[in-house]
Amino acid sequence: MKYVSLLLAAVLALGVGQPFAQEAPALDSRIAIEPSQTSEFVNVSGANMHYLTAGEGDPIVFLHGQPTSSYLWRNIMPFLEDQGQVIAPDLIGFGQSDKPDLDYTFQTHYAYVAGFMDALDVQNVTLVIHDWGSVLGLAWARQNPDRVKAVVFMEALVAPAFPMEDIEAFGPYADTFHAFRDPQSGPELLIKQNVFVEQVLPSSILRALRPQEMEAYRAPFVDEDTRLPLLMWPNELPISGEPARNVDVFEANNEWLMSSDTPKLLIYFEPGVLLPPEAAHWIGAHFRNTDIRFGGAGLHFVQEDQPVAIGRITADWLTSLAAN
Repeated sequence: MKYVSLLLAAVLALGVGQPFAQEAPALDSRIAIEPSQTSEFVNVSGANMHYLTAGEGDPIVFLHGQPTSSYLWRNIMPFLEDQGQVIAPDLIGFGQSDKPDLDYTFQTHYAYVAGFMDALDVQNVTLVIHDWGSVLGLAWARQNPDRVKAVVFMEALVAPAFPMEDIEAFGPYADTFHAFRDPQSGPELLIKQNVFVEQVLPSSILRALRPQEMEAYRAPFVDEDTRLPLLMWPNELPISGEPARNVDVFEANNEWLMSSDTPKLLIYFEPGVLLPPEAAHWIGAHFRNTDIRFGGAGLHFVQEDQPVAIGRITADWLTSLAAN
């Protein structure tokens, strides 16, 4: 990703959003509060979708991406349980949700997310979104504007990173994602070797995952025949114009972020992966009604490095929204 230095200088001079941190604070990955969520299931299009939930009031819906599940949000949800009903679903094919015979394209995932939202009849929703969960959540928000109260996003698949003009923009990750999208090496790496869970996930976290945490992330994909969803997500990324159907989705999401008055919060991290500090500056200058907060040191799966910071920042921001 390339950014124009004059633009960054102008953004800094204007002081867009909150001040940008110059130094990353230490990691704070301790378990914040003993998890109190319960496991529930709801039927969507003939399949059971699992979700964690706790609290009461307006829904706060957490959407995960590749290759995680509702487990990703376990140490963040408790910070928000006194502000509404926290709800974290497992995408279809992920976590404890069913794994039916589907194509697992973005469009299929979206149909199940939309069905989940309708099945729970959620209204006045705050979305907390990450990775592919951000694409799904933003698509739902722009198609259901009367049901959305606010959006919180981190390490999201949005501009300026996506749509991506060329796979080389992935930088050090370019060769990896080229291999994932190759019809020969992709299935070998993602289905046979389970590389996204075994290597990409832990290498995109600053701390070392505990053995029980790795086991929780492995559990949904023990058998090769459960791993098609892991193969599909890298191939659904809009890179060099393909797949064109998802270029349209990403561009529509970015347009919504730049034009919608819905309150938004970006939490960014140092060094980050998809949304590093320089991208946060760009977002502060381009996305409408978007606050910017610094979450500390983190790579991509920031919920494992900074659950306390994410929980507190989100809770404080939602409290400030309620007061205005």
